[in-house]
Amino acid sequence: MIKVIVGLGNPGQQYEKTRHNAGFLFVDRLAAFCGGGWSRAGQFQADVAECFVGDGKVLLLKPMAFMNRSGASVGAVLRYYKLDPCELLVVHDELELAEGLVRLKRDGGHGGHNGLRDIIDHIGTRDFYRLRIGISRPLVGGVADYVLSGFSGDALARLSDLFELLLKDVDALLAGDLAVVNSLS
Repeated sequence: MIKVIVGLGNPGQQYEKTRHNAGFLFVDRLAAFCGGGWSRAGQFQADVAECFVGDGKVLLLKPMAFMNRSGASVGAVLRYYKLDPCELLVVHDELELAEGLVRLKRDGGHGGHNGLRDIIDHIGTRDFYRLRIGISRPLVGGVADYVLSGFSGDALARLSDLFELLLKDVDALLAGDLAVVNSLS
């Protein structure tokens, strides 16, 4: 059972609705869905919210270091709550998935994603869940500029619809049910 959901993103208004902040956008939606309020937790260098879903409590985390330095926050939370990495779900943008698709997986490499790389380095394992939110690859230009650019209005609407589907099956997500979650998009 997943007990911590980490949304990856960058802090600051200029990044709020960028592709790289897809993880932040999801955990914000989940917090609103379950009535969790955000507060700053200095010991984790993150914003945290508690959600009560079904019979369990889930901690939501938004590291306030930049994306590429998220691992320290994640490691601190796992150590503090004495959680196993397999109870962790990291939500992040994914260039290799088409916009509007989502895939849940467990284990694997970082695939060039520096936020995942830093988490793996800090917790010492790749054995955790990842919710990969498709943003597609840029047709022209560099990846860095692309991931730091904003979603179009249509893309934000599709993302919102996708998040609604995930929230309808949030129990399957928390159970790590790959088949159910991966059939949603």
